[in-house]
Amino acid sequence: MKPLNVALIGYNFMGKVHSYALDNVSFFFKDIVKPVKKVIVGRTEHLVKQAAENYNWEEYTTDWKKTVNRDDIDAVVIATPTNTHFEISMEAIRAGKHILCEKPLAMNAEEAKLMLDAADKAGVVHMLGHNYRRVPAIALAQQLIQEGKLGEIYHFRGVYLQDWLLDPQFPTSWKLDKKIAGSGPHGDLNAHLIDLARYLVGEVDQVVGMDKTFITKRPKVQVDETLTSNLTAKGKSIGMEEVTVDDATAFLAKFKDGALGTFEGTRIAGGRKNHERIEINGSKGSLVFNFEAMNELEFWSNEDDIQVQGFRKILVTEGSHPYVSSWWPPGHIIGYENTFVNQFADFFGAIQNENIITPNFHDGWLNNRVLDAVTKSIDSLTWEKV
Repeated sequence: MKPLNVALIGYNFMGKVHSYALDNVSFFFKDIVKPVKKVIVGRTEHLVKQAAENYNWEEYTTDWKKTVNRDDIDAVVIATPTNTHFEISMEAIRAGKHILCEKPLAMNAEEAKLMLDAADKAGVVHMLGHNYRRVPAIALAQQLIQEGKLGEIYHFRGVYLQDWLLDPQFPTSWKLDKKIAGSGPHGDLNAHLIDLARYLVGEVDQVVGMDKTFITKRPKVQVDETLTSNLTAKGKSIGMEEVTVDDATAFLAKFKDGALGTFEGTRIAGGRKNHERIEINGSKGSLVFNFEAMNELEFWSNEDDIQVQGFRKILVTEGSHPYVSSWWPPGHIIGYENTFVNQFADFFGAIQNENIITPNFHDGWLNNRVLDAVTKSIDSLTWEKV
């Protein structure tokens, strides 16, 4: 198969990690044809030019629409704010491009369904960027559940805790603007938990939620015009600006198979940097995963002898574990950035083999339905059907 020419729309934090993954996917996964980093796209010309130089892209531009319609572009990676996903995706679909879009898929379920229907009709490969499914420990957890090691699932508990907005003087950004981001940690962090819950447990049936914006105004700054891959916006303060998204959202869920779920996402949990932790309890066993120890999975089984029962730590680095055979010898761990390498291996593999890949726009639509139902329940102060 000929090399795939890729266009990346977005160049900061996610642009950097996608660029890294594109560079390395065919190095570790030998059956994947090396992609060509053809063009990177961004709104600010001198910054996207700098990104093209830093991340070794052949070309750069500020015109995403012209880019996705180029005949020499095969696949489009969308790593832009949420409110742009619909327009860019629909244009790329009309142009017949394969798409990997960052989460959440859309601002709401209605947009997501239109994107799904259009992608299916066009016959393009579509994938949603929930990279945590590509953590070997999570893939192993899914295998153990499918093998019946946990028995009937009773509980899913998920928290995604960060603290980068704890300081009231941290300046505002697009992530704090509802018109651009759609929501705060609900769509940013809870979306990941919802995807893992659907992947590991099943579909969510009903939800009831609550949210809170603790810091309602933040400094607005004149941002320094420099390329950065971190979240800190540096510059001169030019006043205060209203925060229009949640600082924290928590909700309860009832799964269609009868399990119960609790979910919490916040960006003001002091001391927590990227604390994504899930626990699943079943009739025969339990699993615990914490992304801050991403190469480990904890497993408890009531089928063990009572004298040795207890959570065991599995170091998920064996060649028989998902994805690991393409990486290092046992005991040699991988990192966050490598989940994107695994993700691109599956994405390009689906293009080469004309397969359906998950999570895709269908999963994104179902995820948006849960997000929307939680928001509706916060307004109605009652349980809502997904």
